[in-house]
Amino acid sequence: MTGHTRNEITIAAPVDLVWDMTNDLDDWPRLFSEYASVEILSREGNRTTFRLTMHPDDNGTVWSWVSQRETDRDALTVRAHRVETGPFAYMNIRWEYEKTREGTRMVWTQDFAMKPDAPVDDEWMTDNINRNSKIQMALIRDRIEKAAADDRPVPSLAD
Repeated sequence: MTGHTRNEITIAAPVDLVWDMTNDLDDWPRLFSEYASVEILSREGNRTTFRLTMHPDDNGTVWSWVSQRETDRDALTVRAHRVETGPFAYMNIRWEYEKTREGTRMVWTQDFAMKPDAPVDDEWMTDNINRNSKIQMALIRDRIEKAAADDRPVPSLAD
């Protein structure tokens, strides 16, 4: 068996702002609630290799791994994969952005498989990713919508 998740959210903000904020890796610890730090290991054109470190889990374990992302601004897509797979046999991620009348639709798709000796199976991880993606996407939506609102010009009294 393999795992597959697809989660989406619409953010009431322009696609340029959504793209810029969600692809600013250096700012991920402030954008996501789960990441304690990001260390950029290399940048080559649109490809970035980086280490993500999470906040300690309920058992005090700190998870960390190396991933690689490649952005395609023209196609409004990002492809990523784990370089250090840890308990995963593989983990491939695709982010897609689409301009809509309501703002920007952001879709996260993850395809993966857990290693046979992993502490959890594909079904457990699928449920975990789906649950957590919804939490993180809502948090990201709220933070981007606040940034969009803060950046809007205030109408003058003459308007």
